Amino acid sequence: MYLSEANEFVKRFHRHHLPINERGHKFSVGVIDEKGKILGVAITTRPVARALDDGWTLEIRRVATDGTKNACSILYGACRRACFALGFKRLITYTLESEGGASLRASNYKLLGQAGGGTWNRINRPRIDKHPLEKKLLWEAQ
Repeated sequence: MYLSEANEFVKRFHRHHLPINERGHKFSVGVIDEKGKILGVAITTRPVARALDDGWTLEIRRVATDGTKNACSILYGACRRACFALGFKRLITYTLESEGGASLRASNYKLLGQAGGGTWNRINRPRIDKHPLEKKLLWEAQ
């Protein structure tokens, strides 16, 4: 699936994030029904955190669905299989603390713990926050 298609879906259905830019994009996957209608997408990139960008790790940056049952689990599983088939050794993603993580557990991801959150705004690097500021949880594919 093209990043532009995935981003268009994210724009329509993601609860709290905007589409991503092309920088670092590796692949996008989608779930479609028998008529070809897109039910959900996942976008995978190089890790945002420089310390994790070791050439062997990918990050699932966006997952969005139209609410179709099990679509998130299917997307997380597809990303895991594609990541390892391409020769990468690690796949991570983040959720908000308020999100349950059932799809990740169902797709055999392991919760590693709390990982950041908050504002990206700094005195020497002003930013306008366009994302939720609550704590995040880090997950890793098994």
